[in-house]
Amino acid sequence: MNNWKETATELNLSLKFKNFKNAWAFMNEAAIAAENLKHHPNWSNVYNTVEITLTTHDAGNTVTSKDYELANVINDILKNYEFQH
Repeated sequence: MNNWKETATELNLSLKFKNFKNAWAFMNEAAIAAENLKHHPNWSNVYNTVEITLTTHDAGNTVTSKDYELANVINDILKNYEFQH
Protein backbone atom coordinates (compact mmCIF):
# COMPACT_ATOMS: atom_id res chain seq x y z
CA MET A 1 0.00 0.00 0.00
CA ASN A 2 2.20 2.79 -1.30
CA ASN A 3 4.44 4.13 1.46
CA TRP A 4 2.31 3.03 4.40
CA LYS A 5 4.31 1.40 7.19
CA GLU A 6 2.45 -1.25 9.15
CA THR A 7 3.10 -2.31 12.73
CA ALA A 8 1.09 -4.69 14.87
CA THR A 9 -1.12 -1.84 16.06
CA GLU A 10 -1.23 0.83 13.32
CA LEU A 11 -0.66 2.02 9.77
CA ASN A 12 1.57 5.10 9.40
CA LEU A 13 2.20 7.43 6.49
CA SER A 14 4.41 10.50 6.28
CA LEU A 15 3.81 12.94 3.43
CA LYS A 16 5.70 16.03 2.32
CA PHE A 17 3.60 18.14 -0.01
CA LYS A 18 4.74 20.87 -2.39
CA ASN A 19 3.52 23.53 0.06
CA PHE A 20 1.18 24.21 2.99
CA LYS A 21 -1.78 24.95 0.73
CA ASN A 22 -1.57 21.49 -0.85
CA ALA A 23 -1.12 19.79 2.53
CA TRP A 24 -4.20 21.54 3.89
CA ALA A 25 -6.28 20.83 0.79
CA PHE A 26 -5.38 17.14 1.08
CA MET A 27 -6.36 17.11 4.74
CA ASN A 28 -9.72 18.68 3.94
CA GLU A 29 -10.43 16.10 1.28
CA ALA A 30 -9.25 13.21 3.47
CA ALA A 31 -11.31 14.48 6.41
CA ILE A 32 -14.51 14.35 4.36
CA ALA A 33 -13.67 10.82 3.20
CA ALA A 34 -12.92 9.73 6.77
CA GLU A 35 -16.20 11.17 7.99
CA ASN A 36 -18.08 9.34 5.25
CA LEU A 37 -16.41 6.08 6.35
CA LYS A 38 -17.01 6.89 10.04
CA HIS A 39 -13.33 6.12 10.70
CA HIS A 40 -11.02 8.97 11.61
CA PRO A 41 -7.23 9.23 11.44
CA ASN A 42 -4.85 10.47 14.06
CA TRP A 43 -2.82 13.05 12.19
CA SER A 44 -0.69 16.14 12.45
CA ASN A 45 0.36 18.89 10.09
CA VAL A 46 3.40 21.16 10.19
CA TYR A 47 3.74 23.41 7.13
CA ASN A 48 3.90 20.99 4.17
CA THR A 49 4.24 17.76 6.18
CA VAL A 50 1.32 15.54 7.16
CA GLU A 51 1.77 12.53 9.45
CA ILE A 52 -1.10 10.00 9.50
CA THR A 53 -1.70 7.12 11.89
CA LEU A 54 -4.59 4.70 11.39
CA THR A 55 -5.71 2.29 14.09
CA THR A 56 -9.07 0.98 15.21
CA HIS A 57 -9.59 2.07 18.81
CA ASP A 58 -12.77 0.08 19.42
CA ALA A 59 -10.93 -3.11 18.34
CA GLY A 60 -8.24 -2.68 20.98
CA ASN A 61 -6.00 -0.29 19.03
CA THR A 62 -5.14 -2.69 16.26
CA VAL A 63 -5.22 -2.61 12.46
CA THR A 64 -8.54 -3.73 10.98
CA SER A 65 -10.30 -3.64 7.63
CA LYS A 66 -11.50 -0.11 8.51
CA ASP A 67 -7.89 1.09 8.50
CA TYR A 68 -7.08 -0.58 5.18
CA GLU A 69 -10.24 0.86 3.65
CA LEU A 70 -9.39 4.40 4.74
CA ALA A 71 -5.75 3.97 3.66
CA ASN A 72 -6.92 2.95 0.18
CA VAL A 73 -9.23 5.96 -0.04
CA ILE A 74 -6.37 8.23 1.08
CA ASN A 75 -4.13 6.66 -1.58
CA ASP A 76 -6.73 7.53 -4.22
CA ILE A 77 -6.95 11.12 -2.97
CA LEU A 78 -3.17 11.45 -3.04
CA LYS A 79 -3.12 10.85 -6.81
CA ASN A 80 -4.32 14.45 -7.22
CA TYR A 81 -1.41 16.08 -5.35
CA GLU A 82 2.19 17.06 -6.00
CA PHE A 83 4.89 16.25 -3.50
CA GLN A 84 8.20 17.81 -2.59
CA HIS A 85 11.16 15.85 -3.92
